[in-house]
Amino acid sequence: MITWFHSWRAALRIARRDAWRFKGRSFLVLAMIALPILGVSAVDLTVRSAELSPRETLARELGHADARFKDPGLAGAPILQGPKGTDYSPAKDYGDTAWPSGSTDLRKALPAGSTTLTDTTGNAKLRTTHGLLQTQVRELRAADPVAEGIMRLHHGRFPARADEVAATTQFLETSGLRVGSKLTARGLDTSYRIVGSYEVPDELNRAEVNALPGALLAPLDKALRTQGLDSSTPDATLLVSLPGGFTWNMVQKANTQGVVVASRAVILSPPADADVPLYQKSDWIGYRDNEQSDPAALAAAGTVVGLAMLEICLLAGPAFAVGARRSRRQLGLVGANGGDRRHIRAIVLGGGLVIGVVAAVVGTVLGVALTFALKPVLEGYLGARFGAFDVRPLELLGIAALAVLTGLLAAIVPAVTASRQTVLASLTGRRGIRRSNRVLPAVGLAAIVIGAAIALYGSTVSDSYVIVAGGSAVAELGVVAMTPALVGLFGKAGRWLPLSPRLALRDAVRNRGRTAPAVAAVLAAVAGTVAVATYTASSDAQNRDAYVADLPYGAVALSISDDGGRDVPAARAAVQRELPVAVSAKIDGLVVGPPRCASDNWGKGCGTAEVVVPDANQCPLWKEGSGDKDFSAAERLKLRADRRCKDMTVYPPTGDTVVGDAALLKVLGIKDPGAEKALAAGEILSFDPLNVDTRGKIGIRLITDTHAADKARQQNKKVPATVKEFTAHAVPGKPNSYGLKMIIPAAAARAAGFGVVPLGGYYSTTSMPSSVQEQRLTSALDTFGANAYLDIEKGYVGENNIVLLALGVFAGLVTIGAAGIATGLAQADAEADLKTLAAVGAPSRVRRTLSGFQCGLVAGMGVLLGSAAGLLPAVALRLTERREGENRYRQALTDGLNQAVVPHVPIIVPWATLAALLVAVPVGAALLAAVVTRSHRTLGRRAAT
Repeated sequence: MITWFHSWRAALRIARRDAWRFKGRSFLVLAMIALPILGVSAVDLTVRSAELSPRETLARELGHADARFKDPGLAGAPILQGPKGTDYSPAKDYGDTAWPSGSTDLRKALPAGSTTLTDTTGNAKLRTTHGLLQTQVRELRAADPVAEGIMRLHHGRFPARADEVAATTQFLETSGLRVGSKLTARGLDTSYRIVGSYEVPDELNRAEVNALPGALLAPLDKALRTQGLDSSTPDATLLVSLPGGFTWNMVQKANTQGVVVASRAVILSPPADADVPLYQKSDWIGYRDNEQSDPAALAAAGTVVGLAMLEICLLAGPAFAVGARRSRRQLGLVGANGGDRRHIRAIVLGGGLVIGVVAAVVGTVLGVALTFALKPVLEGYLGARFGAFDVRPLELLGIAALAVLTGLLAAIVPAVTASRQTVLASLTGRRGIRRSNRVLPAVGLAAIVIGAAIALYGSTVSDSYVIVAGGSAVAELGVVAMTPALVGLFGKAGRWLPLSPRLALRDAVRNRGRTAPAVAAVLAAVAGTVAVATYTASSDAQNRDAYVADLPYGAVALSISDDGGRDVPAARAAVQRELPVAVSAKIDGLVVGPPRCASDNWGKGCGTAEVVVPDANQCPLWKEGSGDKDFSAAERLKLRADRRCKDMTVYPPTGDTVVGDAALLKVLGIKDPGAEKALAAGEILSFDPLNVDTRGKIGIRLITDTHAADKARQQNKKVPATVKEFTAHAVPGKPNSYGLKMIIPAAAARAAGFGVVPLGGYYSTTSMPSSVQEQRLTSALDTFGANAYLDIEKGYVGENNIVLLALGVFAGLVTIGAAGIATGLAQADAEADLKTLAAVGAPSRVRRTLSGFQCGLVAGMGVLLGSAAGLLPAVALRLTERREGENRYRQALTDGLNQAVVPHVPIIVPWATLAALLVAVPVGAALLAAVVTRSHRTLGRRAAT
């Protein structure tokens, strides 16, 4: 008795034999299915391996310690914290008053019997072979067993003495130093010897130096303060070890001392939310880990996977049809020997199953092997070491099952088509005539209408992008379903075409079973490309319109605020040396206190300077003591149009008030002889008339104690300060000062009691600096070790051209591949016609031109339909964004926000991309098919019937 098992076993043996006989076609289909499986399995392995388990994360953060103590900077005030130690809040409700500020002693919260290891981080400017490098310094006894896992030693050893350091491999590569080199810090005479190299597993690109506690940061801080220069405030934590671990009750007890605790035991076994007092606070709004999957993300992922499987099926389906057509005599013999339709279907489906299984195995194995082989490369790209190489068999089996399912789905239509042929038609090679399916186009038309309606609803009524994407996908599937009918409509143009294209079009229309899947495959690829290209081009146009230049085109701004400006003269010289400078304008800054206050006006002995805006010129919304509740919605809307309530659009790196001269006007392109005379006369130049009072004066408030001024503001008291008045010249009209509000002559600033420190400069150029010149300047600035801000105004630079190019190339490759498959099927299907043409004396070129036009027509029809289908999702998404922007704008107007701007969300069709797809791709496909087609006439013998 023949059972289904025996019939399927025979079918699979026949399918395996056919796959081996036609290796080229089998490899093509296998590659189409296996490549996505390879990519998905590699991504799955990479993501899972990069995701650290809680224990792996704790090993990198705590080493072998049980907890880490951190100072939240609340002056020891009791706090409430979350289980992970990342969220915290003062236990007391301070209302509108400021939280306490200050450091606390971490050791006072240590329980009895605990041991500690100090872990301190700070910054220093270290001397390298190239100059100076701003580097993070970590003082931790890394050789201690408690710290094992935080750093991974590569070469040498960790420091054991105060004059030794170790450095990360990134620092050694950047600095040009090596193990054994001497290392010094700017401002410190002590030298250190590099005794080892290491890496930080979570940040492979971190340039860091490790020293023993107290060996580098404290001496450097003392030396810099002695010289009156900036010094960084180190961040100190404690690694705590305690027999039995650090429980949640211990964490809460340490919180009462104002200490944040990250406990290994608590993180691995966190308490319930009800036992966390922080989460019970009525005003607490914080982040909590949510393990639930995002429905929108799942829907988007499912849509992408579904469309990708559809694309593969549309591409692989014609290839299976080619195999079935070439094997029709063999299938006819099966029928002649007692096989029925289900046996024919089983043989064709067996081909899909065989190739799907092989593709699953090959894709999965290659994905695992490549991920393992490229592990160091992937870690370098991600900037972090993997945890364990996490292979999850169930996930890989699921991915492999997609390959098998894709192979089966791709073979369904060819299997059904092959089974419907009669035995006589299969043995004689006659194709027969089948009526077109009238139900499928109706279903496709309905899907187009429903999908477009859903997308329109999502873009005009709902705020969900998922609805827009889902509707667009349904509409695209509808277009795919209508492809056979649309191919038939194209056939009506054949009467006006010459012989070869007319024959090609007639053949494509008569054999829609093989033409429609290839056209649909091209359609799907082109539709996605057009959709992304349209959305990208529209976003690029929106960004271009919203772009605000920081400087005149080609101009350069340099700003260095640290170390009291000691590196500014050398940086100015570097700009002059490396760039094609036309006009140079030196910029200085106002400072209240010693030069180091230029970068930190909150330091001891530091103050600040503020422009005093006349009361009549102040925006009522911004006055001290006023708020939104003091104004009605109508009043806020009206005040938005008031020029006093206009906000800045450009924020200069040098600040809006600088010390300079008339050269700055030339760089900014401002031509005002009165302004140049005013600066020469020692007057302040104001680009904002609101800063000038009715007497033509500008007041600058000199605050010598920043902390006292801040405290007075919190208590709504008068700020202790001295107001200095200057004669001002208001620049007439509305000159574009690129965010600068006033220029103060250096002599006038010093006469008023302000300090003046070098800050940087503005430069106009004779030509746009090249990339090489910019790199040389950046390298020169790096040698100073200063935090230099360099801005070269290049105008708006779009970032989407490469995206459009990549999308166009991708669509072209898919189009040529699908059209090539359809052409191969057409040649297999029309072999008798080609032999007849050769027999009646048709020229050799007819075979080439016919193949070329067959391929070009498939590509052209797919590109044309895909271009139309791809516009729907892009337009719908842009309409959704426009609606969101208008809603935000109306809400901002209601709230009286001065920065509310009318949304500009254009819809731009990328005509250049469409032209390349509509013209270049079909022509290229046609030429390629014509070139690879053999033109010589081959008269084969007629098969016996």
